[in-house]
Amino acid sequence: MVMNSAGFKQDSENYAPLKALAHEAPGEPGVYLWRDGENRIIYVGKARVLRSRLKSYFSGAQDLKTKALLRHARSIETIIVANEYEALLLENTLIKEHTPKYNINLKDGKTYPVIRITAEPFPRVFKTRHIIEDTSQYFGPFPQVHAVDTLLACIDKLFPLRKCRVFHKRDSPCMYYHINRCMAPCCGKISQEAYQVHVVRVRQVLSDALSTESLIMDLSVQMHDEAAALRFERAVQFRDTIKALEDLAGQHSALVDLDPEGRDYIAWASEGILSTFTVFSLRGGKMIGRELFRTRSAASEAESLETFAAVYYTQDRPPPAHIYLSPWTKTPQGEPEADPSFRSLRRWFIEQFGYTPDIGSLEDQLSQTAAGPDRRHWAVLAMARQNAQEDLRLRLKERGAGPALDELVQALGLSRRPERIEGFDIAQLNGRHPVASLISFKQGRPDRKNYRYFKLRTVVGVVDDFAAMREAVQRRYSRLLREGKELPDLVLIDGGIGQVNAAKGVLDTLGLDCDVVGLAKRDEELWLPHRPAPIRLSKRSEALKVLQFLRDETHRFATAFNQRLRSADLFFPVLESVEGIGPKRAGRIMKTYGHIGAIAAADPPSIAKACRISETLAQTVRAAATIALEDQNAAQERLHPPRALP
Repeated sequence: MVMNSAGFKQDSENYAPLKALAHEAPGEPGVYLWRDGENRIIYVGKARVLRSRLKSYFSGAQDLKTKALLRHARSIETIIVANEYEALLLENTLIKEHTPKYNINLKDGKTYPVIRITAEPFPRVFKTRHIIEDTSQYFGPFPQVHAVDTLLACIDKLFPLRKCRVFHKRDSPCMYYHINRCMAPCCGKISQEAYQVHVVRVRQVLSDALSTESLIMDLSVQMHDEAAALRFERAVQFRDTIKALEDLAGQHSALVDLDPEGRDYIAWASEGILSTFTVFSLRGGKMIGRELFRTRSAASEAESLETFAAVYYTQDRPPPAHIYLSPWTKTPQGEPEADPSFRSLRRWFIEQFGYTPDIGSLEDQLSQTAAGPDRRHWAVLAMARQNAQEDLRLRLKERGAGPALDELVQALGLSRRPERIEGFDIAQLNGRHPVASLISFKQGRPDRKNYRYFKLRTVVGVVDDFAAMREAVQRRYSRLLREGKELPDLVLIDGGIGQVNAAKGVLDTLGLDCDVVGLAKRDEELWLPHRPAPIRLSKRSEALKVLQFLRDETHRFATAFNQRLRSADLFFPVLESVEGIGPKRAGRIMKTYGHIGAIAAADPPSIAKACRISETLAQTVRAAATIALEDQNAAQERLHPPRALP
């Protein structure tokens, strides 16, 4: 018993770093890789929400396989993808690539099927798991095999192409012709040109989402016609076909395709001197890996990228035919910050490898091709950038806000390090429902338990931002002084010098020695009290980004509260028009449901119970809310009519 207890305690201590990694995992769909002490991949899994799936390994009872996995694991790596379908395909690819120890269920080497249209004068269409290097067209892969079979059965009925594996001229057609499953090109019953029309339509169904939608609409009409004629068996066949088309709609993977050319997709994210580069590598039509590289540099994007490429590509890892890059950051004049020609980098590729790949931003490369932009490339780059941003987020969290706060002290000449910052913003509409929001940050992170709203009293019916700011600051800090609570080191005002001086005047009257700064939206200028000119920080400044985040949070918080008040005010007359509903009951209903849409969506018994009114009265209230909501939507459509499709 003692040995078991000690062993459990030791395992729990070993799990702690892994558990922390699980809690920090992203909340997006993706693939996760468990690695052992020698950095070998020992398990690959997929998840709709990576964080939830990884946290589940450390909660509840664990089976023997999970215990063994946790005992050998030393790190977790995550790869964010666009959706569950991409995660499924990537998981399958990585398992076959690395054959992890604990993925015993997928070591049979099976691949997902594709649909092939053969390269013949009279092509065939069929499902296969083998891709032949010829001029045939392939579509897929498709994880849902049953849906593929149903789709092919539908294609067979709508476009009866030939079935025979070897095309021979015949004198009489086979059975498939007589049951309307083949157009008998072998007997000359259809010309090659007419046959190709059907092949083109099959190709559109397999590749064009718009054609699929049109086909689904046609099949739906036929399904209803069959059901109306009491031919229910035929109607069920149409229903199953529609379901198969819907299941396969949009399943064109960005990470698994049939393009054999090697491609690297490089994206990056930066904050101050921290940068993370992500490389998605596709070889033979499959993503074979994703790599993250962390750097610290004050260089420009172009300089950092050239340095990264020179380190990343080696004789053991030569560059592929195509290197696609994230779009460049724009200068204030709207120009890219980098030279898109990459003269020095191209020269380096030639010197090191004897050739230069097609390299540049995806936008520049695709604009030079006749085919135009390919959504697959954009999708892969978007995933690569998302992974870079997620890694940068973790790096910033690990490092904390210390450097940014130190930069604030130097840039603004503050009297002390601003461990606690509080920000104010005012929201109103022509003097109606003026509110102020208060946001509190501690050590550079949101301290949401100290967020506050203020319904302003002194500026109702008038527009006076200075007076509104004075009231909010007065009410906040006079209360903190009375209650002896912690005061901020820095007060951030959303506005310019006028609002800053108004807030500073109140703080001086209260005898508080707090630093005050204003952040003006127009040019992101920083205003200090009684200073004639603003301070302008670099757009890459970490100190500026902290203040921008805090300012945006105060604005969001104030605007949301103001809109709720305006919504309630707008629909009070609607509720009070119901006989039996006075101001007090109308206020209770709006407090319970917040807005008229929630009342219209609620059922009368729940309204009656929540608002303490009769069910008959609740039905009338719900009807009034529904009519008011319909009127509001109709008014919105009149003001903003839907645009006609080209």
